Amino acid sequence: MNAATGSEAPLPDERAPAAVADVGDGAEVPRPALVRYALGSAGMGVYVTVPGLLLLYFLTDTLGVTPWLAGLALLVPKAVDIVLHPYVGSLSDRERARRGSRLRLLTAGCALAPAFVALFAVPGPVADRPWAAALWVAAWFVVANALFAAYQVPYLATPTDMETGYHGRTRVLSFRMVVLTVGILVGGALAPLLAGEGDSVGRYVVMALVLGVFTVVFQYVGVGGVRDLLPAPAPTGKAVDRHGPALAQVRDVLRRNRPFRVLVSCYLLVSTTTHLVLAGLPYYARHELDRPGFTTVLMAAFVAPALLTTPLWFRLSRTWGKQRCLLLCQGFFAAGALGLAAGKAVGLVVPVLCTLVLGVCFAGLQLFPFSMVPDTVRAADGDETGRTGAYTGVWTATEATGAAAGPYLYSAALALGGYAAARAGEEVTQSGGAHTAILLGFTLLPALLMAAALAVQSRYRLDAELTRPKGV
Repeated sequence: MNAATGSEAPLPDERAPAAVADVGDGAEVPRPALVRYALGSAGMGVYVTVPGLLLLYFLTDTLGVTPWLAGLALLVPKAVDIVLHPYVGSLSDRERARRGSRLRLLTAGCALAPAFVALFAVPGPVADRPWAAALWVAAWFVVANALFAAYQVPYLATPTDMETGYHGRTRVLSFRMVVLTVGILVGGALAPLLAGEGDSVGRYVVMALVLGVFTVVFQYVGVGGVRDLLPAPAPTGKAVDRHGPALAQVRDVLRRNRPFRVLVSCYLLVSTTTHLVLAGLPYYARHELDRPGFTTVLMAAFVAPALLTTPLWFRLSRTWGKQRCLLLCQGFFAAGALGLAAGKAVGLVVPVLCTLVLGVCFAGLQLFPFSMVPDTVRAADGDETGRTGAYTGVWTATEATGAAAGPYLYSAALALGGYAAARAGEEVTQSGGAHTAILLGFTLLPALLMAAALAVQSRYRLDAELTRPKGV
């Protein structure tokens, strides 16, 4: 039995998996360096949250862009990421081979903040024309995503580059997940408060300036953490010669590594689902709960549980394994999404409780897949991490694709339901079909997507191999 693929024999051109060295539970990793590394996720949390939470709503309810065009303005830039992220991954591998580290590319990504501000700073003459406004947002979204990729890809390659074992990688990423949650909470809670009810572009610009400063400060702290965790070895140049074009590397890592392929397929559905929920929150709060300001409350309920449950998920995974815990998260997430369909008919307590369930599951949906990626890389390549960036580039491209697909699917549901866009300060009465689209797009659709993710994830076999007692 092939331990990595679960098949009886290796696939053509597929190497047998190397033994995964479990050199510890991560306790050997210096805590100060680990904390500094994790703090870099605070800035990342802001960027992965705010555009996903507010950008679609900003386009439709402040700039007056129709839902189908707004969804397209968010989808096309993310489509660029499908090519961009693997290229950045390849570039980071080359940097590590030539210079001994990925720090130069990581530091370049700290220029994200100005592009983030420009995303919302739509000039008056442009804002007066919905097509032009959509083009402005799309163009700056491409720039911001490129800078984010320059930071995210080498940053997330760090746990794989480190010499630690199965549980150690989960420990490292549990620190990251807690801090990421803080960043998501800061972005998700402060952004709606600072932007108000979308009554002016100026409010959004102030929001972006405040959160942009927050982002860049923690990005630089994260650079220092990576430097401390991975002292630069002597450059060898070996990886430069064997790295082909970025897209060829994508094909190679997906073809040769079945566990990684299954994990990527599942996470595409997970990322799509969670970003759909983020995009739908303002619409659900305003039109189904009749409380526009409740977006902050629901966002806090969605994110805050991770601060408490991430350490608990880590402890549970030491007994159950990551795969079982991830399947549990996916099942309860689907159930919680369906519970939100009750809306205001049962009061506000039920929607808040269901959102808390989603939040508890969200912690695991972020922790386990990210900590399983290094497992798949080490299983395929052993201690050779010269292609870590290639794997990470494919992974972050998958996340970016889901980040685009989620809001786009929700905007498509709004368009099918006849949702009417509005300019800042305008009051529009939505039709019954629009209300149905807002509700079903926020509840039934994510439940179905997460059920599909659970079905795909059930095909992952590597975790059982890694947690099997020795000699069995």
